[in-house]
Amino acid sequence: MSELSQDDVTRLEAAAFRRLVSHLRNRPETQNIDLMNLAGFCRNCLANWYLDAAEQAGLPVTKDQSREAIYGMPYEDWKRLNQRQASDAQKAAFEINRPKE
Repeated sequence: MSELSQDDVTRLEAAAFRRLVSHLRNRPETQNIDLMNLAGFCRNCLANWYLDAAEQAGLPVTKDQSREAIYGMPYEDWKRLNQRQASDAQKAAFEINRPKE
């Protein structure tokens, strides 16, 4: 593979991020708790990482704005439309797999 410039790497990373966000927006049946239990991160994690990046860059982004950037709509609307009550099994798995920070 040829040498990539930092701009090329950044463009590729941004494209991969946009594709991940698009994929998650098109799969609302996949609950955040399922993502957390399988992968250790969820849509809220992505929104938090987005917010962290904005803060590090000195950009005026709010938590609500970062969530809307990931969910494609206000978070409360997404929850109302898509979020289901977690099962006891999902909750138990989450307690075992919960990220330790």
